[in-house]
Amino acid sequence: MRLVSLLPSATEIVYALGLGDDLAGVTFECDEPPAARSEKAVVVGGLDTRGMAAGDIDSYVRSQLAAGRDLYTLHARALAELEPDLILTQDLCRVCALPSGHVSDALNYLGCRADVLTLDPHTLDEVLESILAVGQRAGAIERATRLVAELRARLARVAASIAEFAGSSRPRVAVVEWVDPPFTAGHWVPDLVTAAGGQPVAARPGAPSVQTSWPAIAAAAPDLVVVAPCGYHLPGAIEQARFVTQALPGVPVWAIDADGIVVRPGPRLVNGVEALASVLHPQAVPAAPPGAVHRVR
Repeated sequence: MRLVSLLPSATEIVYALGLGDDLAGVTFECDEPPAARSEKAVVVGGLDTRGMAAGDIDSYVRSQLAAGRDLYTLHARALAELEPDLILTQDLCRVCALPSGHVSDALNYLGCRADVLTLDPHTLDEVLESILAVGQRAGAIERATRLVAELRARLARVAASIAEFAGSSRPRVAVVEWVDPPFTAGHWVPDLVTAAGGQPVAARPGAPSVQTSWPAIAAAAPDLVVVAPCGYHLPGAIEQARFVTQALPGVPVWAIDADGIVVRPGPRLVNGVEALASVLHPQAVPAAPPGAVHRVR
């Protein structure tokens, strides 16, 4: 089966299921594993925002959406030439990836009859279910079932460690998904905090992240803030976290590898739970690996 992934999280799922050799096309943002972007055909392009400030990126996104323009470019003919059997796409967020409707319209125009699977998880449980869905449609349901069982077992081990050593103490945690302007944590991100033994505040579980204000975040009285900006790994998150230390004086601030283990709905979200648990309950959970989290203040 020939697969095409039009979002980074789906690419990670494909490789986690051992289907990397079946993957023919990806997007310019598919960087895990690195071989995905270098060895596969890139069929979706977009603006390289490296070097842009957070506020400038926000202004660009708002202007594009207000004008009815897309943030991503589908190379439709290149996609059709790959002759995929299954295309993995999404409708969850126009800022994160190309909407599935654009893909279907392009395929119909070009006469391509590929199967299209739309992945739109809103919670951590739904992320795990989406892995099963990919496995089912890609003919790898046994591998998907084993992978999801392993991920659930790791979550259970975190929960057991917290219950045994951390008692009922649940720190109040505000996760900031963007800093200029500030955005709340949404969709599955509050679930990660809960699974790690925290109490999410200034958050929207299962719902889209929305713009908020620093006074509103402060009013939620977080015990600590975790900066997890969409589109950034740990070094970029650390830079943005320095802004938060000024906006929320007196509150401990941590940065986390957002793209790696927080904002992409794939298998590595469990790594995110483990990393957050190591911050919230260091006496109960092993330290996170280098490059996962960093205390800024």
